Amino acid sequence: MEMIHEAGQYVDTVKRVCEAVGSEVTFRGTVHRVRDMSDFSFVVMRVERGLIQCTFQGDEIGGIKRSDVKDAMVLEVTGTVREEPRAEHGVEVVLSALSILGKPYDQLPVPLGKKYMGLSLDVDLPLRPITLRHPRKQAIFRVQGAIADGFAQYMQSQGFTHIHTPKIVVAGAEGGANLFKLDYFGTPAYLAQSPQFHKQYLAGAFGRVYEIGSVYRAERHNTSRHLNEYMGLDFEMAYIDSMYDVMAMETGMLKSVMAYVKEHCAEELAMLNAEVPEIKEIPTIRFHEAKQIMEEKFGHKSKNRYDLNPDEEVLLCQWAKEEHDSDFVFVTHFPSAKRPFYAKDDPEDPKLALSFDLLFRGLEITTGGQRIHDYQEQMDKLAARKMNAELFESFTMLHKYGMPPHGGLGIGLERLTMQLLGLNNIREASMFPRDMNRKRLSRRTKGRSAAFGTRDGVAARARFVGRAGTPIARKHPENFPVFGVFSCLLKKSGACPDFFVAPEALHFTRSAA
Repeated sequence: MEMIHEAGQYVDTVKRVCEAVGSEVTFRGTVHRVRDMSDFSFVVMRVERGLIQCTFQGDEIGGIKRSDVKDAMVLEVTGTVREEPRAEHGVEVVLSALSILGKPYDQLPVPLGKKYMGLSLDVDLPLRPITLRHPRKQAIFRVQGAIADGFAQYMQSQGFTHIHTPKIVVAGAEGGANLFKLDYFGTPAYLAQSPQFHKQYLAGAFGRVYEIGSVYRAERHNTSRHLNEYMGLDFEMAYIDSMYDVMAMETGMLKSVMAYVKEHCAEELAMLNAEVPEIKEIPTIRFHEAKQIMEEKFGHKSKNRYDLNPDEEVLLCQWAKEEHDSDFVFVTHFPSAKRPFYAKDDPEDPKLALSFDLLFRGLEITTGGQRIHDYQEQMDKLAARKMNAELFESFTMLHKYGMPPHGGLGIGLERLTMQLLGLNNIREASMFPRDMNRKRLSRRTKGRSAAFGTRDGVAARARFVGRAGTPIARKHPENFPVFGVFSCLLKKSGACPDFFVAPEALHFTRSAA
């Protein structure tokens, strides 16, 4: 008999069982589902990375009745492995002994044994400790973990040092309007909205640095693309010639990450029907050129002169796919007025910043660029923006004592995961999402529905397949008949208009609250 489970040591139980056809094995796992037949039961066990089908023959084994085996029980089982083409992995274990290591005291609140649970987010999120037991839910975060691992591996291969920056800071890096304020022993402090300043400090010391860490944004957004706490993949590199060096580094990193995910998460990708993009060259377009394409190709004239709207990101990615067969597109040279004070302006046109966004399948996932490294240039920009330079002395000290040309970027891990896997809402790509309404598993709705906060006794439940961003839908309501109904319901209920989504991607039902 082979004891597969070894306490304190990882063993790929599925692989070991598959290799033990004709032998007796012992392993531990949790009952994923039980299927009762006339004179036997299928007991599907959930182990570290997969499911193993077992058969419980007869009414009793070792004093444990077949009827006593329930979903969510934790068991140690012994049995003989035999081939069974109809079972997952092509094998099953005929049980000869089992012992109960743990048992549930209540019925599972969600159908873990089904291939698709079909839960709305307002049901899923409060039950995350349970729903994360489902293989499809786990697959999302195994892929996400592989993205982070692949990122770290590539950064290290390129000479980057892994750093850890403070998350309690005295000032914001991106502006003061979206900071979480806290009391730091009687003095004001904030949760870091970016590791930007510390990245630049350390790029001056180490040359190349990267971090995988939490980012906090006190933004009053309630959309399918925003979180108030997310994971950032950041890097900063010194001795660059231009922002294009940073873009080239990101392109190489993404190629490597996608290959890493394909290698390490093939089963998860197949389970989620996810298509990993083939990255050759990523097309690059200037901001003003992107606006021209919106108008000339799609007849879309934006009133936002300083940034891309969500619907423009979708259309621009459509253009990149049609014209360059790319799921990605770089947009460069954004107006300087809407970029951070540390962004270097274009010497040829100071109204533009040497800054870029990377869009992926209709969504911005990266913001980066070249930073100011000259002390006087940084002081002049602070003065031009009427910012108090004294508040940034620790930052400008970096420039005062010499700093090489440098640049970097930040990637939202959840957004990248969402777009790669084609998820409906960014909360699906966060294990325990933090948004305006959620700082714990459950949330108090004060009489409103958990879905949209309706007051009139009607719960609107929507599945966000695409992007939050509504101008296109509002402009062409004839193409989306559900939009009018949905819009009226939200207006009547007083729900936040930021919930609007492209109606072609909206699955809508009404039910009594």
